[in-house]
Amino acid sequence: MMLGTPLNERPARLDLLQLLAVLGLMVGGAAFVYSATMVHEPVGFWQQYHELPLPQFFGWLLPQMFFRQIVWYVLGGAAAVVLAVVHYQSLVRWALVAYWASILTLVAVLIPFIGATRFGARRWIDLGFFQFQPSEFAKLAFILAMAHFASRPAGELKSPRVFWKAMGLLALPFVLIMKEPDLGSALVLVPTGVVMLFVAGTPRRYLLRLGGAVGLLGLLLLADIFFARPDAWYSVKLEPYQRRRLLVYFGQEDRPPAGASPAKILELRKQHFDDQHNVRQAMISVGSGGLLGKGWRQGTQNALGYLPRAVAHNDFIFSVIAEEKGFVGSVIVVTLYAVVLFTGIRTAGQARDRLGKLLAVGVVTLLFSQVFINIGMNIRMMPVTGVPLPLLSYGGSSVLCSLIAIGLLQNIHIHRKGY
Repeated sequence: MMLGTPLNERPARLDLLQLLAVLGLMVGGAAFVYSATMVHEPVGFWQQYHELPLPQFFGWLLPQMFFRQIVWYVLGGAAAVVLAVVHYQSLVRWALVAYWASILTLVAVLIPFIGATRFGARRWIDLGFFQFQPSEFAKLAFILAMAHFASRPAGELKSPRVFWKAMGLLALPFVLIMKEPDLGSALVLVPTGVVMLFVAGTPRRYLLRLGGAVGLLGLLLLADIFFARPDAWYSVKLEPYQRRRLLVYFGQEDRPPAGASPAKILELRKQHFDDQHNVRQAMISVGSGGLLGKGWRQGTQNALGYLPRAVAHNDFIFSVIAEEKGFVGSVIVVTLYAVVLFTGIRTAGQARDRLGKLLAVGVVTLLFSQVFINIGMNIRMMPVTGVPLPLLSYGGSSVLCSLIAIGLLQNIHIHRKGY
């Protein structure tokens, strides 16, 4: 009798198609973060910096965002390799530890002397060399914990008690992330958790009732935003910028307080016009790119500052790509994401067990939700929420977590069924 790998076992191998798509997104991310942040440097400026002594050259290079993005790609790639090597069943043994650790960091970031405030939100912990964003890592910890929880025998999922425990697992990070506030990161947890429970075999009636409750709450929220004054006692206490973003999305103006003066009404109208600026300029960027775009580093919306430089390299990186590479470049970006997502779905279908399937489904749903929301807000299909475009938007936490998620998909693919 021959010893070794059974004949029906496939040799472990990586999903090369998915890796090529990820590599394409990383190359594009480095190139367009460079374009968005270095647009004002003159042609041939590299030669000027190359002539500097090496310490001075690196002193100039290290703070540059495009270089930091490349560093995060390298670190994230190393983390992805580790995640691909260690069997996902071993990783999930630490799922609850990772989940509660992420909850502690979400609580810590809300403490004033620990959490760093930027743009009116306390979402980061300043480590000096790294702005750590707990909500990004909480998404991955949630996927691990939910997959571990929902991979129990399908019969147990019919119990209302088990269902409400799963809802508690979702609600805790959701509420803490909303308190930062970070509406976008909180919202992507909902479809991720619901899809994972659906695939696990949770009765549809539970999920339909949950969807109905969420839909009703959403309608009540919109009614409150449209018809209630922000100073009313019964009004939902959203952050002012969150309320204004939703009003901009639906093309509505904020209602003035009772007895407001003409000057106050004029001020509110000006505020509404200013609130539309980012979305308006992003749509102009996308539309002005035409078929082939204006050329790399030739986007006038970004160069002239109409697309705000504080967000061009992160939230609105898709607008930069669309302006510089046009419709063709936009289609290439969407195609690369489609390859990543569809190979992830294939991995879920080939997973060796329910745990692997749920992990793959969770990662795919999370990535899809972020891509849909980010591209949607660039073309006004979705309100502006600050959700990064995976692997393209600038940001250390986002890049690290996206690549770790890809490493997890590769892990499940390597250990898939051998028949």
